Amino acid sequence: MTTSEIKEKVLNDVVFMGLRSAIGVIFIVHGISKFNPGFANFLPNMGLPPEMQIPIALAELIPGILLIVGVLSRLSASMLSIIMLGAIFHVKGAQSLTGDGGVELDLILLASSLVIVIAGPGRISISQAIKKLPRFLH
Repeated sequence: MTTSEIKEKVLNDVVFMGLRSAIGVIFIVHGISKFNPGFANFLPNMGLPPEMQIPIALAELIPGILLIVGVLSRLSASMLSIIMLGAIFHVKGAQSLTGDGGVELDLILLASSLVIVIAGPGRISISQAIKKLPRFLH
């Protein structure tokens, strides 16, 4: 392997770690904000019972954490993709790309999550480190 190939692979791994981290932080912040009682009061406006507050908050918080550390990344990104589809079509009604109720950020989060689903977490992740452990430590 040439030096440029090694640099390219390292750069790809850093980019994937950066993508996972950015998406993870966004969903952690959004998930934590959903623990606010005001969110439970807002849910009936979307046709959802207030009891869905905690499951929705955890569905964003836990995958966000797992993405950052690089464990169950594809599963977490899949779950976040489903959440983003719900945000685009159920919450915002996919009415406009920009402006009030626009789905531009939702589409970026959906696309980024789908990249992780397809490409995986990259080599800078706990799941990759575990794969490199000797067999007797598994």
